[in-house]
Amino acid sequence: MACNQTENVIKKIVREIGQECAAQGQTVSETLVAFMVKAIVLDPRNDFNVDQILMEKDVQNLIQLCVTRLLDTTNPSLSTIKMQVYFDMNYTNRAELLREQHRVLEGRLARVLREITDSHPRVQEEMENVYRKIVSYVLLSSGLGPPTDIQVVREVTAALQSVFPQTEMNTFISLSKKNKEQQLKNLAMLVTGIRLYNKECGKGGSSIDDLPAILNEAIPSATQTLDEGLNTCQARAHQYTALLESMQEDQDRCTQLSSFKLKAALFNVRQYEAFLCILVSDAITSAQEVEKMNVQFAATMEQLKNTVQNKVSVDTNEVFPLFIALSNLWTGFQDETLLLRFLTNMTNNLQQFSEIQSQLFPEDVLSSLLEGMTVKSDEERIRETKGTRVNVSDFGNQEWLFPETIDNFDQLLIQYHSFCAHAIGVKGLTLPGNPAIGILKHRERCYVFSSKEAAYLFAQDPDKFIQLNVEKAKEYSELIQLLELRHQFEDLVSYAQAGNAVKFLMKTTIKCDSSTQTDTHILPPTIVTSYEWNEWELRRKAIKLANLRCKLTHAMQTELSHMRRENSTQVYLPKDVGTQTKRDSSTNIPRPQIFLEGLRGGSSPTTHMVKVDLTRAVDET
Repeated sequence: MACNQTENVIKKIVREIGQECAAQGQTVSETLVAFMVKAIVLDPRNDFNVDQILMEKDVQNLIQLCVTRLLDTTNPSLSTIKMQVYFDMNYTNRAELLREQHRVLEGRLARVLREITDSHPRVQEEMENVYRKIVSYVLLSSGLGPPTDIQVVREVTAALQSVFPQTEMNTFISLSKKNKEQQLKNLAMLVTGIRLYNKECGKGGSSIDDLPAILNEAIPSATQTLDEGLNTCQARAHQYTALLESMQEDQDRCTQLSSFKLKAALFNVRQYEAFLCILVSDAITSAQEVEKMNVQFAATMEQLKNTVQNKVSVDTNEVFPLFIALSNLWTGFQDETLLLRFLTNMTNNLQQFSEIQSQLFPEDVLSSLLEGMTVKSDEERIRETKGTRVNVSDFGNQEWLFPETIDNFDQLLIQYHSFCAHAIGVKGLTLPGNPAIGILKHRERCYVFSSKEAAYLFAQDPDKFIQLNVEKAKEYSELIQLLELRHQFEDLVSYAQAGNAVKFLMKTTIKCDSSTQTDTHILPPTIVTSYEWNEWELRRKAIKLANLRCKLTHAMQTELSHMRRENSTQVYLPKDVGTQTKRDSSTNIPRPQIFLEGLRGGSSPTTHMVKVDLTRAVDET
């Protein structure tokens, strides 16, 4: 019940803040409102106790403070928070972006693919209709040219017929659905490779963009834009740092400047610099991938030309793998084009969040304020401390690390985004840390410093300065993400992880999986097996022992049993055999045929009988 009440209160606060800002002509997202509410509650200057239930008066005060800060368009801190919200909600790494793009493409092709695999054509007209759908699938899958261009459709149809004529439709229809899908993918890659080869030979492909040439021109341009923006924001950060250091050394200097807004501007350009570094790294990776694919594409195309040449027919086992390789490389070019477009959009959209600080502190104003000052870059500050390092023997039980003594130093996670751990809480400055001075490992976390003196001061009481940094992050809420302090604020989740404002603001429930195991017998067994509790059993055993005292064991040896031994013999087991003693046979004897003539007599008084034997001989039968 208490959880539901808290959720309802949070929804009410977020809704009222959003409505109030909209009435003032400023549209804000729920995520931004939620973070602003959390930032104001954490700020100790606002006197909100997070462990107590807010009264109605406190709620109205919280709403008013949030609306005031959200409508303050001259505050660099608000721009930094908006920048962080935008980046967390929109940026994805290469792998996730490409995975999402491929998933979207598969979703677009799902309907056509389903119509092809689920069809069972019977007549010739239905066969031709399915074949046209296969042409559409191959064209949409490759992304080479508009599907409404008749010339493109003819090229795809001709390429498809060369590897999959309509006469093979019966075989295709008899396949299972899974095999159909696999064959369609293979056909799409083969047709793509054929069209790319024809374009290289000047026999078609007029609608296919020259992606390698486009990328070779666009990537350096995008990288140059990113480098220029990075150099500009770094120069601004160096100027703001020099002004803040001079103001701390001389309180009467630059009295017309607001130290609070100057620090907010410094944090704004530092956050912009961090995001640009991520984008520059992605651009460099894209440039390396494109360069590698250019070499592979040219080599594969040359090998394919040498294989085909002017032959009338070639072995499919030789050319089909090359066509598929061309298709895969072209898909890589398409992916890099998508990534480059994404990086360009991110760069353009991030720039708007850094304009407030440049308008608040114009270049001419900064130049006049910096007259007579030495503006040091981050590289110059690191060079000044070159050769200085802490003496490990000055610290008893603290662990110090150095770059030359650590394997995989580049993978070491440095706290506070590699800024000086001492300068943040004490001076409110983001000074670059120099790992060569020494890396303090405190409670499994590593810290770097801008000078040897700062390292010694921090090492005297690390927990104190860590808490000072946390308090500074409460005062400037944008530092929570800039310095990667989310582990210090367990109630906060990232903007992207917060599905809604209520989840963002409600205190997270700490959960963990745990298990315990107890031994069956912790102590060694002490059971006495001879123990008997039944007195009758004890009496029976006593009588038995008493009777045994009067018993003797006798043994004798007879003559017959003396020196006898066991004998054994082995015989062959009978086996089943059979014999045949007679056989069945038959003979066919001739049938007797004997004829008598003259038995009736005749004109002569004497009867003359003639016997004729016509029986055949035995050997003739």
